[in-house]
Amino acid sequence: MYQSKINSKYSEELAQESLEWIKAVTAEPINTSGDTDNFFEVLKDGVILCKLANALQPGSIKKINESKMAFKCMENISAFLECAKNFGVPTQETFQSVDLWERQNLNSVVICLQSLGRKASNFNKPSIGPKEADKNVRNFSEEQLRAGQNVISLQYGSNKGATQSGINFGNTRHM
Repeated sequence: MYQSKINSKYSEELAQESLEWIKAVTAEPINTSGDTDNFFEVLKDGVILCKLANALQPGSIKKINESKMAFKCMENISAFLECAKNFGVPTQETFQSVDLWERQNLNSVVICLQSLGRKASNFNKPSIGPKEADKNVRNFSEEQLRAGQNVISLQYGSNKGATQSGINFGNTRHM
């Protein structure tokens, strides 16, 4: 039940976009079909993820385990997640190794890749998804700040003398 709820959030379009982006960045000949089986097969051992991290920033992951043993694959996935955080992916947009390795939550893997994809332009690589907003810092002088305190804005509204007298719903109150 719970698992099907998680799986229902999985988007094949976003998964496919993520895989196509990985293929573009790493130049690895991977199958970019977005269905859950392929997405899982391509990424489960973490090798492609590690190659992605190294493609974005060479030398990010020193040792990529090509072994298919579970703990080696989990090591790859963990190394990738560490890099993703260092690249600026917010913690809430990363996933747990088991989400991918045990296929528990492939949607969170897609979210992480999408988030990383938005950061890729920082590494002069093609990016996916909406462009990240730049910080828009505003500096106001003390004088400008003080002037703002004296303004009574019409946003506060004006009821132009309207009152609630004469409005009664239902029966009047008998005392």
